[in-house]
Amino acid sequence: MSDEHAGSESNESADGDDRDLTHVDEEGNVQMVDVGEKPDTRRRAVARGTIHLSANTVRAIRDDEIGKGDVLATARIGAIQAVKHTWETIPMCHQIPITNVDTEFEVADESVTLSVTVGTTGKTGCEMEALEGVTTGLNVVWDMVKAAEKDDDGQYPGTRISDVEVVTKQKETLD
Repeated sequence: MSDEHAGSESNESADGDDRDLTHVDEEGNVQMVDVGEKPDTRRRAVARGTIHLSANTVRAIRDDEIGKGDVLATARIGAIQAVKHTWETIPMCHQIPITNVDTEFEVADESVTLSVTVGTTGKTGCEMEALEGVTTGLNVVWDMVKAAEKDDDGQYPGTRISDVEVVTKQKETLD
C-alpha cells in the first residue's frame, strides 16, 4: 500500500473482497484522504508521454513555422500551468506546494516526447501533477499544430498521444 493510503479504513468491495478503499467512507460516499497527520517529505515525480505527428509537422515545429507561434514554448507554459492546477481538475488530489517544475522536449523525426519533473515538499506525492503536466503539454502541442496535421477530410489519421507514464517517483523524509 502506498504512503498516500495510510490511515484509510478497510471496506468491503462490491464483489465481497476486503480491500482498502481509501477514497470511500463506510457508507460508500466519496471522500478525500486526510493527510493531516502525515509528516512533510521532499518528493519528486517524473512523467513522460509522446505525441506522434507527421514529419512535415515536426519540421515546421523545429523551424518555428507553425502559424500559431512557438509550439514548444507554449506547450511548456501549458504544462507548468497544468501542474499548478492539478488539484482543480482531479477531484481527490490535494492542493500541494509545488517547489519546482522542469519540462524537457525530445523532438524526433515524427514525434515529440515531453518529460515533466515536479518537486514538492509536503504530505502527499506529486505524480498526478507530473502526469497532468505531460497530458496538457502534449494537448497544447496538438492544438498548436492541428491545422498542419488535418487531412483533406479534417481528420487526424496519424496524430496520437501515447505512452503516458510515471517514470519515477521519489520520497525523502525530512530531518
